[in-house]
Amino acid sequence: MHIPFNYNYILSSIIYSKIADLNLAKELHSSKSFKFFTFSQLYIHQRNRVNNGFISKNGTINFQITSPNSHLIKSLINGYLEDIQVDFKGQELFVEKIELLPPPKFESEIKFKTISPIIVRTKKEIDEKLKTWDLNPSDTMFFSNIEKNLVKKYNKFYDKKIAIGDIKISSEMKLVKRKRITIEKRDIKTYNRAFMMDIAMEGNKNLIKFGYSCGLGEKIH
Repeated sequence: MHIPFNYNYILSSIIYSKIADLNLAKELHSSKSFKFFTFSQLYIHQRNRVNNGFISKNGTINFQITSPNSHLIKSLINGYLEDIQVDFKGQELFVEKIELLPPPKFESEIKFKTISPIIVRTKKEIDEKLKTWDLNPSDTMFFSNIEKNLVKKYNKFYDKKIAIGDIKISSEMKLVKRKRITIEKRDIKTYNRAFMMDIAMEGNKNLIKFGYSCGLGEKIH
């Protein structure tokens, strides 16, 4: 089984196709606002690296999906149970197991390693034009933008007005690894700098739990 380096679009397409609630799937796919779910990178149990990706030697892969939206999770489970086949870029795969994992115990301070790359962006004036710019963890705005984005998502999902100062996000910068993410939309490809890294969150436990299940950063990928 061949897996290209940039498989995020393939994986997101599989997720949307498996949402049993078709209205929900259409709403999420067409939404220009927050998606309120995230998914991990693929775990390829036995692999060889080749020029344009990986070869899974035993054809076994898995990934995780998290969301604060319980209806979405139930709809995904139903979708996989209704049709255990998955089209992975023309390769027919079969779903062997779906497992609900218990969440960790959330405290007012938590440290973890991301299993999905984080994209953080800002607007910069270049040649007298505002352009979107990918930030990296050494930029002073990187973590403050993550905090603002998380609070905005939380307030929109729960219709609340929690203040930005209720959460502090940082990193010891021990496990930072840059990844280039390809995002496809209407046959147009854009490339973003994203980061796998260690994260420390301190503050409102509800915000921490929401960030863990909804994902940090500005895009699902």
